[in-house]
Amino acid sequence: MAQTNENRLKNSASPYLRSAAHQPIDWYEWGEDAFARAQTENKPILLDIGAVWCHWCHVIDRESYENPEIAELINRLFVAVKVDRDERPDVDARYQAAVSAISGQGGWPLTGFLTPQGKPFFGGTYFPPEDAMGRPGFKRILLAVAEAYEKRREEVERVAGALTEAVGKAEGFVEAHAPFDATMVNGIVESALRLFDATNGGFSRAPKFPHASVIDLLLEQYQTSREAHLLAAAETTLEKMGRGGVYDQLAGGFHRYSTDERWLVPHFEKVSYDNSELLKNYLHGYQVTRKPFFREIAEGIIEWVNETLSDRQRGGFYASQDADYSLDDDGDYFTWTLEEMRAALSDKESQIISLYYDIQVRGEMHHNPAKNVLWIAREPQEIAALLGLEETAVRLILAGARGKMLAARRARPTPYVDSTLYVAWNAMFVSAYLEAWRALGGTLGDRCRQFALKTLDRILSEAWNEEKGFAHRVGGEWLHGTLDDQIFTAAALLDAYEATLDRRYFAAAQQAVDFALAKYFDAHSDGFLDRASDAPPLGGLDVGRKPLQDSPTPGGNCAAVIILNRLYAYTGAALYRERAAQTLEAFAGIVPQYGIFAATFGLAALLHARHPLQVVITGRGDDDAARKLEEATNSVYRFGKSVLRVTPERLSSDGLAPALQQTVPHLRADAAQALVCVETTCLPPVNDAEKLAAVLTGIAAAGAP
Repeated sequence: MAQTNENRLKNSASPYLRSAAHQPIDWYEWGEDAFARAQTENKPILLDIGAVWCHWCHVIDRESYENPEIAELINRLFVAVKVDRDERPDVDARYQAAVSAISGQGGWPLTGFLTPQGKPFFGGTYFPPEDAMGRPGFKRILLAVAEAYEKRREEVERVAGALTEAVGKAEGFVEAHAPFDATMVNGIVESALRLFDATNGGFSRAPKFPHASVIDLLLEQYQTSREAHLLAAAETTLEKMGRGGVYDQLAGGFHRYSTDERWLVPHFEKVSYDNSELLKNYLHGYQVTRKPFFREIAEGIIEWVNETLSDRQRGGFYASQDADYSLDDDGDYFTWTLEEMRAALSDKESQIISLYYDIQVRGEMHHNPAKNVLWIAREPQEIAALLGLEETAVRLILAGARGKMLAARRARPTPYVDSTLYVAWNAMFVSAYLEAWRALGGTLGDRCRQFALKTLDRILSEAWNEEKGFAHRVGGEWLHGTLDDQIFTAAALLDAYEATLDRRYFAAAQQAVDFALAKYFDAHSDGFLDRASDAPPLGGLDVGRKPLQDSPTPGGNCAAVIILNRLYAYTGAALYRERAAQTLEAFAGIVPQYGIFAATFGLAALLHARHPLQVVITGRGDDDAARKLEEATNSVYRFGKSVLRVTPERLSSDGLAPALQQTVPHLRADAAQALVCVETTCLPPVNDAEKLAAVLTGIAAAGAP
């Protein structure tokens, strides 16, 4: 093909794919056209999977895909296909599994080599253009793969067939079925505690990723057992992450992960799904410990999202913010030289900020040693003692200096924000914002509630189809949804119902779950597949896949068990409870092997064992005693707890779901009281806020009241 200024990616809906439109490569998007050409010309396929926020994806673009010599090799020897992993998580997940089996690791960019039919036979992640860093050069890889395909076709086909079979068996969890036993949660918790870094927090060595479901699981287990070491692991991790460079100390929000064990030097991209789940973590940590620092971090995440990652006019949470503003920097927007700091601040402010954030002549960044990552090195009282100042004065100076630095940073070239609205990720943030409304209260909480409901209404309006379910993306050409899109949105809808008692949200949640049961549940071997039974053919590695592990979002099957149990509690429909049990059993035989990556399975198992806690609070809308009961309930973290505020007006409008109507048939909505219910059993009414909080934390993990 004669090269023009732009390739066929110029019209893609994906900003990541459009960013490659100028490259001298004859790129295809994932689809039948690429496979047809590969088969017609009998060429192997080069598959590149990446994301707009991915630093090393930009590096391989610049070094290799914009290199005319390498581009000529690719165009001559391969059919080139580029995939946005955010847009096509179904494609990415399957080839990640295949490449991990080949090379021992996955990640982005993912570089795969496929037969013309799309079956993988070789691959890796980032390859430098020439031999370097212990990695073979990309040019050498391209030539070797092309030669192998041409001269050793039978061997290539055999490897591809065996790999496809292995991925299908592994991703379909063919031999994982076993009786469900809730005590297997103990193994997941023990795995987390074995991996826990007591010095730095977190559950691994470098690089360190946040494990949001692990933190929630530890907090939930602590609430029932009061074992101090469980709280210590969660609390230390939240503390160290919040003080580290992995948290944006100026604008709020978390970067993707830390390159070191101390949470100091991050990969600087910020992704929606990390921040929604970490927001929940800090809200839950605040509910359990009442530490103001955890509340501050939660509020910081919200402030950054409100300013940078949301469509304030129409509703919706954007997908991500890039790490870099150009191919030549590495987090320069977020980091500071000593001179840059001094230019923005007075001498006194510079002195205090330098001590607070450990800003030195030599910083932490390898590409530019003068650049400092901001992290909290000293507390204000320590700085006050060092300088002979009042702590209050230090705190005031810090606040003013941080504001000046943020203003100076905003004047810099800003990393790209991907404004795509992915349905599942939006739903996760809707749930997080509704939790923030309950946990934080006040004006900020009310704004979170309003924006969450606006976003959810937009999803219902623009991304729901009764025949296709929820799409994967709001806006643009219809992109078929995955299991995550159905399940996480159903959960958000149920959260919205609990926040409003608007039966419209309840009906939509039930409809979404019923759709998932009809289209995604595997009736032959139990559990949910990630693609609908009537989804268009995937092509290539078209194997059944059942998402279990938390990587990087909570496992889809585990999230499905949670929403099924919540719906069962509201409807009494036995099918929901049965499908939840069958899904747990579908993976019970293999869960111990996944350790901390099965933490959401652990949460689902606990909820299934003890059933969701439902708290119905009655009283007039202006009743102060009812308000205190509601505040007490919202102050307690229990996983899967629902709070329904029932006023006389809401009760008369048929706001209660069917099972609750039967459980509390003679409910008086004009008296301030709280009913704590588990399945069909309720405790006697409680009208004292402190007693109510004690009741909620005292309910055992495996028993009804």
